[in-house]
Amino acid sequence: MRVLLDSSGLQVLSPEECFDLLSTAPIGRIVFTDRALPAVQPVNFHLDGRTIVIRTSTGSKLAAATRRAVVAFEADEFDHERRTGWSVTAVGQAREVSDPAEIDRLAALPMTTWAPGSRDHYIVVEAEHISGRRITATRPHAPVAPRPARS
Repeated sequence: MRVLLDSSGLQVLSPEECFDLLSTAPIGRIVFTDRALPAVQPVNFHLDGRTIVIRTSTGSKLAAATRRAVVAFEADEFDHERRTGWSVTAVGQAREVSDPAEIDRLAALPMTTWAPGSRDHYIVVEAEHISGRRITATRPHAPVAPRPARS
């Protein structure tokens, strides 16, 4: 199998690899617009096929800001010691789930939220575009000597 590298030397992941990696991450970050400014919020999520499922509270800023909005979603994993890791970004339209049958189905997914309080509101993001990169182990870099002070 041929490995495709980007201009920085990072491995470019196929869409299938991206979805496989997303399914292993417990936390991701959703990027949305809040009062005309970009906002990023960490969230627990579950990957349901190619759909990202997020549980939140009904009155949350996230719930209000993502109704039929185009959002980005990112998850990653890094090993600092080995200098390896991956990052996946998906872009798609977020929608709140209001159909009772769909809510019941989503409530049955193996999904645990970390934040306290009621989390009975579901947001789904259909991943329309997905991309990812992986960094593989590299030789440790030699420490950079400090530059002498200019007089």
